[in-house]
Amino acid sequence: MRLPARHLLPAALASTLLTGCFSGTSAEAGDGGKRVRVAMMQPPRSALSPLSDDAFKLSRWSTAETLVELDADGDAEPALATAWQQSGRTWTFEIRAGVTFHDGTKLDAEAVVRSLTRAATAAPKPRILDGVELQAKAVDAGTVSVTTAHEDPLVPQRLSSPQLSVLAARAYTGKAVNPVGAGTGPFELTKVNGTSSATLDRYDGYWGAKAKAPGIDVQFVPDGTARAAALRSGEADIVEAVPVSQAALLDPDLITEVPMPRTNTLYLDTGKGVFQNASLRAAAREAIDPGALVEGVYEGRADVAEGLLGPALPWAAELRSPVRRVEAGKPDGETVTIGTYTDRAELPEVAAALQQQLQKAGFTVRLDVREYANIESDALAGEFDAFLLSRATVLDSGDPAAYLYSDFATDGTFNLSRFSDKAVDAALKKAADASVGDARRRAVMEAESAVLAQDAAVPLLHERVIQGDAADVVGAAHDPRERELVTAATYVR
Repeated sequence: MRLPARHLLPAALASTLLTGCFSGTSAEAGDGGKRVRVAMMQPPRSALSPLSDDAFKLSRWSTAETLVELDADGDAEPALATAWQQSGRTWTFEIRAGVTFHDGTKLDAEAVVRSLTRAATAAPKPRILDGVELQAKAVDAGTVSVTTAHEDPLVPQRLSSPQLSVLAARAYTGKAVNPVGAGTGPFELTKVNGTSSATLDRYDGYWGAKAKAPGIDVQFVPDGTARAAALRSGEADIVEAVPVSQAALLDPDLITEVPMPRTNTLYLDTGKGVFQNASLRAAAREAIDPGALVEGVYEGRADVAEGLLGPALPWAAELRSPVRRVEAGKPDGETVTIGTYTDRAELPEVAAALQQQLQKAGFTVRLDVREYANIESDALAGEFDAFLLSRATVLDSGDPAAYLYSDFATDGTFNLSRFSDKAVDAALKKAADASVGDARRRAVMEAESAVLAQDAAVPLLHERVIQGDAADVVGAAHDPRERELVTAATYVR
């Protein structure tokens, strides 16, 4: 098979990109075991502060831990907390006994309160606490109470966010939070070399199962071609986010495609212009062929959308019901402008394909493609008839109700469709207020159906993340939420 030109990279350039990758590190540890070499996509943006998105690196290295974890369905499971209960606005958490931080100090209620209070009072707050007022207090040495301004059924799920990791007191001695030597996980972060690399060693005092690998050597490799080359050449054991354009060049046995809770969606402006007309929204939806986008742009490495929520939420398909839709009208040359952005390499290609599909159906289509930072304000102001967005459908709490409300409620803060419908608002509020578990999942899917029935947005496809694991890697995590990567069970043969 002849590969498209965008797959090809001169050998000299690949060599240049890889210069220094994992230099100065050894795959062999002093005790005879092999260290795990990881090539990660994004370097730290905030010196690995857990109050930023860097927190997800700490959790992927199994160095920082939270009170709660999430199972595959998004339900809360014990971690540093062993049990919890709700009483109105207050949740009480029992703290796991026998846990020590990497500096040897003990985990207790005061340590948990210190970490949660620092997060709740940070400026800006961690994303998981946007709009949430939270106060933590030590009830006794092993019990913490967490009180919110309003009754919140999602408090345990919120506390699963890596941005609310619990660290030792030493992490908070300066203005910035420093996680080096301050976590509780099976690996201790021992060294950070700016935005170039990080080193972690096995922590033998871990409260759970001892890590099988003696340590982790991390290199930050933003260039996707260089990351793929590191796997191909044997310089890395685990590689994050292999680009679609590079996946075909790798041994298929070395890559794993993991469904992400992220949907490429075309938001239609229902507030003004062409798509105020529900029948023309329906016509646009019928004109679009998501399967052609998956095959033509993503080379089959994505999933055709059946709804707004995809296979990363295994319960969504089981609870989805047929949607009663508006009958499609016939476009008569109406001009529509589609906006999108270049930050995700595939989106301009998707937009160009949509332009062809919609023009074939009778629309006249213009494209406006810019960097996201330069186009977001126009999108939110309703400057486009349609906007193509790669949207995370499960926010940090692991719950999709917040995403649906944000994007499709009349007062939603990210309502690109400028959509307003009383019946949909009622369905969204029901989902937001429902107790966690099956009742909430059913309410979420009812809300999804209500949105889709109005064609406020056309879900196109669900993205996958492509992870590379060398043939001798055992037990690497393949996590749709991208919270786990190297765990205590991961090692190199």
